[in-house]
Amino acid sequence: MKNNNEGMLFSDEYQKSLKEQFCYADEDPKYGKRLFFENSGGSLRLKKAAQIKYELEEFPDCPERVRGRGLELAAYVKNGTKEILEIVFGAKSGALVTELTASQTMFQAVGTILENIDWGKNVVTSSLEHPSAFDAVQYHAERTNREFRVVPANQTTGGIDVDEVMKYVDKDTCLLSIMAASNISGNIMNIKEITRRAKEINPDMYIISDAVQHAPHAVIDVEDWGVDVANFAPYKFFGVRGCGYAYVSDRVCSLPHHKLIHKENKVWALGTPAPANFAAMLTVIDYVCEIGAHFTDSTDRRTLYVEGMNRIHMQERGLLHRMLEGTKEVPGLRHIKNVEVYVDTQDLTEKDLIIAMGIKGIECDDCVQKYLEHGVTVFERLNTSPYSKRIVESLGLEAAIRVSPLHCHGRDDVDEFLKITQEIAAKYSA
Repeated sequence: MKNNNEGMLFSDEYQKSLKEQFCYADEDPKYGKRLFFENSGGSLRLKKAAQIKYELEEFPDCPERVRGRGLELAAYVKNGTKEILEIVFGAKSGALVTELTASQTMFQAVGTILENIDWGKNVVTSSLEHPSAFDAVQYHAERTNREFRVVPANQTTGGIDVDEVMKYVDKDTCLLSIMAASNISGNIMNIKEITRRAKEINPDMYIISDAVQHAPHAVIDVEDWGVDVANFAPYKFFGVRGCGYAYVSDRVCSLPHHKLIHKENKVWALGTPAPANFAAMLTVIDYVCEIGAHFTDSTDRRTLYVEGMNRIHMQERGLLHRMLEGTKEVPGLRHIKNVEVYVDTQDLTEKDLIIAMGIKGIECDDCVQKYLEHGVTVFERLNTSPYSKRIVESLGLEAAIRVSPLHCHGRDDVDEFLKITQEIAAKYSA
């Protein structure tokens, strides 16, 4: 299944049943009918996630009171912590770091490592990293007087090559941070192989992977990857804003870090937890497991989750292939006159459902506005933005329109987008 370059689409009936579980999947209550193809900026929300967040926030009870309603609220925190670690991250040990955002978890983890180890002369990251990961490594490298090294992107594939990473890693590298997948090119990095080869050079190196972009599209497995830190953001993973989660290994836990003195090293939380956030994430896990149960008879939660994410990944690869190649009725992006697909690759097994594109003769920000006028929400990544300047330029671009549907979208959604793209290109392109 994983090697199927054209993916494996859900039946129309099943796809529509999934879409019905999301809020405002086809229209905005104020702005009307639309295609929301900006899920890399913040994915569609599960109705159950939004509902339980609202319901639990109504209660004044403290989840640290072990009786009555407090005990019920505490159960969400306990079960949520366990399932996020074991089911989402695939961790068999380690701990969960919780913050308001995934970016904060990254700064927390990187700082804990670099501020508390007394060895290593350099740190390595890549030019494709989101600022939260890139800046965290650079900031703490400068604070601790370590050389800061940046691996360049492959401008053909839009990814970070394993061999290229090894040119920047040596026996004095104490930390290596490479994202799991690009939030602009959609390219998936071979984190497992990067970790394996980096550890051959220095077995004590700390390995970090920003999985925020990858988590909604495919399986995270920190044990298989061999990393010390990985994170994700629920608001980009069918869930709610106001929380970010990171896995940290036991050896990261053993380092001095922010915590209450009487707490164990594996407890990173400060203050009273937010049960509603954990409850909302549990509904996301349930949703993915329900997809898994549609295709397998297993009752093991991690097995169901992995199957669900694999099915999501194959559905999205099918959508990606349709967007690029089109059908007999409507041409794909690769075949529409004046449309450019950037960092395109024929091997779709190395991509998440993200396309970087442009239309000749139309500035990206103007083009995004034209899409909006046609009822399509996409987003521009520009070299004038501090969030994307380094990334787009590392890909050899000045700007790109990022198109990012979700697995609950279907054939009709893709075809509508292609027809609108064809219309915009024909009408406005030079």
